[in-house]
Amino acid sequence: MKWKLTGRYLLSVVLVVVLIIFINLILGIAMLVAQSALNVPIFQNREISPEQFTRKFQTEIITNHHDVTISEKGQKKLEEKNAWIQILDENGKVVYSFRAPANSKKKYNPADMIQMYKYKEVNADTVVYVGEKKGKGRQYSYLIGIENRNLNRQFFSYDNRDILKVIKIGMVIFLIDIIIALMVGYLFSKRLTQPLHTLIDGIKKLANHEFNHHTESTGLYKNVFYNLNYLSDQLKLSEKERAKLDSMKEEWIANISHDIKTPLSSIQGYAEMIKNPDYDFTLEEIREYAGIIEAKSLYIKEVMEDLNLSTRLKNKELSLKKKEVNIVTLLRKIVIDLLNDPKYADRNIQFHVNQENIIAEVDEILFRRAINNLIYNALVHNDVDVKVEVSIERKEHIHILIKDDGKGIKKEELERIFDRYYRGTNTGAAHKGSGLGMAIANDIIEAHEGQITLESEIGRGTTIEILI
Repeated sequence: MKWKLTGRYLLSVVLVVVLIIFINLILGIAMLVAQSALNVPIFQNREISPEQFTRKFQTEIITNHHDVTISEKGQKKLEEKNAWIQILDENGKVVYSFRAPANSKKKYNPADMIQMYKYKEVNADTVVYVGEKKGKGRQYSYLIGIENRNLNRQFFSYDNRDILKVIKIGMVIFLIDIIIALMVGYLFSKRLTQPLHTLIDGIKKLANHEFNHHTESTGLYKNVFYNLNYLSDQLKLSEKERAKLDSMKEEWIANISHDIKTPLSSIQGYAEMIKNPDYDFTLEEIREYAGIIEAKSLYIKEVMEDLNLSTRLKNKELSLKKKEVNIVTLLRKIVIDLLNDPKYADRNIQFHVNQENIIAEVDEILFRRAINNLIYNALVHNDVDVKVEVSIERKEHIHILIKDDGKGIKKEELERIFDRYYRGTNTGAAHKGSGLGMAIANDIIEAHEGQITLESEIGRGTTIEILI
């Protein structure tokens, strides 16, 4: 696996280099063809070359029977080129000159002309070009010297055997270069891909639920390894949370199964007794047993409704039916209804408000359910002499406080109090239910885009604050 990754990386580098060279060659050939066919100046200026200028200048030379000269246009061209001209007859004698240097010769033999053409005989900045003009039965030669330090012309001779030898040596050097490049590329690729092997191994370990693996965050992939280590830590925490949630769920299922099994046993027992012909119950006894069956059935129905409501809230499948409600009136009714319940008639529940009209847009049924759950939990999880205070006021937001002076909640339980399936240590036989009350209350407040916070201290009580 490791050598495959290194080999593929090295191959990709070589292919990229070859592809770039190939593309450059194609572009170069295409530009040369375009320059030749379309006369587009890609590699040189639009201005004609000195050789072309010299050859075409013969059109500017005017020959008569006895003398030769150049046109005014030709003189301007020479001035623009910063050039001079000497026209020679068949014997090499200068018969015409224009802007020629003062020390230039008046007669040239073939050797002199070759020397002038091949080497810079005038000065270091002047290059001399040779042309030919035929006219009126005579043949003239002319020298054009262009003074331009950017112009250069070199002549060299070579032996074909030497060129072949150079090509052979070049091929050997090229092969050596390729081998060196492959070796360097291999070492570089191996060094570059080595961290990838470690990265792949780390990902495999994460896939196998090995979350204790950490890699040192250094080098080119420092950020990658840092994030891999961070992911490992997060997965480890998630795994712990999942295991804890699974444990809570199993415990909750066991508790809820027991809580449902108990009333079902009562329902079954009383139903069997009423059905049994061996028993002769009075009408009052039958009604009493029927009342017990009804109460147990209602309890089971409430648990099922809690489960359904919790699932719909969690999956955001419940649409709120909001309307403007006076929250003060709503809270007062909740407190009064609880005090009218015979089970809580002697409980100390106080309601405080500094204004009678605080309007909010809420789903009245669900909001009542949330507040009722919170107050109910304050009553059933504490002693009978607990004092519960409910208050509301409007500031920047609507603040609802539910405060008790009861047993309080342990710090480690505060983080789980709004989790589904959680039942605190204060839960006793007096509090039977789904264990979803606090989670449902929290989900309802959040569905209203509100916020619920809880503070508690052992032995001093608990305060719940709702902002909407």
